[in-house]
Amino acid sequence: MWEFGGLWNEGVWRRKPQIEKTNLYVVEQQEQLWLYQVEEAVLMVEVKPTTPEDAAQPIGQVVLKRLITAEQAISHLNTAEVVSCAVFNHF
Repeated sequence: MWEFGGLWNEGVWRRKPQIEKTNLYVVEQQEQLWLYQVEEAVLMVEVKPTTPEDAAQPIGQVVLKRLITAEQAISHLNTAEVVSCAVFNHF
């Protein structure tokens, strides 16, 4: 995660950045684009492998389209050809 001052520093912020996957996604060209909610300080999300096994393989289908404001997200959802809601099981 990147913020205004550069790479997110958990020591300075004393916490991880707030990022949460919502249960909404838009279908564009037969592709699901999930809507995530992030705090305002987050400017960019960088995708990295989480385990050494993952690092040996290229990152596949991860595409970060763009970070947009809440107003832009609502506008996009209003004009999307398909908006779906997924149900998550919370245990």
